[in-house]
Formats: sequence, structure tokens, C-alpha cells
Amino acid sequence: MDLALELAAAAAAADEAPVGAVIVDSGAVLAAERNRMRERNDPTAHAELLAIRAALSARGTGRLDGCDLYVTLEPCAMCAGAIAHARLRRVIYGAADPKAGAVDHGVRLFDSPSTHHHPEVVSGIGAKRAGELLKAFFARLRE
Repeated sequence: MDLALELAAAAAAADEAPVGAVIVDSGAVLAAERNRMRERNDPTAHAELLAIRAALSARGTGRLDGCDLYVTLEPCAMCAGAIAHARLRRVIYGAADPKAGAVDHGVRLFDSPSTHHHPEVVSGIGAKRAGELLKAFFARLRE
């Protein structure tokens, strides 16, 4: 999670929402990304999706069975759907997102019977630091 938090800070420094994501396979980092939506003019360039794409490429497969995703913010519905399709084993996230999160809030995608894969979810890891980054970023936008 420390690497994901570093990436979130880098995202904030680049005027992106401070979210970082890291995918690990058997203790080895497969991919580490941050939000790049503004940089790429792409609303799908969330840290999770970029990390999933990079990890799939590194692995040379269409699935990430046995891999864990560390992300600083509860994934949205788009990212939760990609997580399920990629078959990630575990999602470990920092700050909860009651407004746009889709894991433990909102649609709770992994609890849906129509979702084919239900990863293990661990929340609150690094939540304090992730929350601080998010609050500072959005406070700066309101200045």
C-alpha cells in the first residue's frame, strides 16, 4: 500500500485525483499506476484500469488469477467491473468512497449475483493517509 500511496501523491502533484494502484503476484509487483485521466484526456484512465492493463501485459494473459490489487480509494463501478472480469484474487483499498465507491458502498458490485467473480475485499489499509491526500487535493480545487 505504501507504493500505491506514493503514486497517489504523484497523481495529486500532477493535478489528478490522488489515487494509486499496485498489482502484486506472489509478492512481486506486476504493475503500479496512478490516475491519468486529465493527462490522457480519458475518463477511463483510472489507476486501477491502467494497472490491470499493465499487469495483463506483463503476465501475457487475459486474467490475473492469484493477484492482489492495492488501491488507495474504494473502486468505482467501472473499476470494480474490470476487477471482476480480470479475476483478481483480492482487493485491498484504503479510503472508503461513500459517494462513488462500488465495493462496500453504492451498487456493491461484488455482492451482486450477476457478478461472475467475487474477490476477497480488505478495506481501511492506509485509509488515513489516503483520506488526507484526497481532502487536501479537493480543498485545493475549491480555493
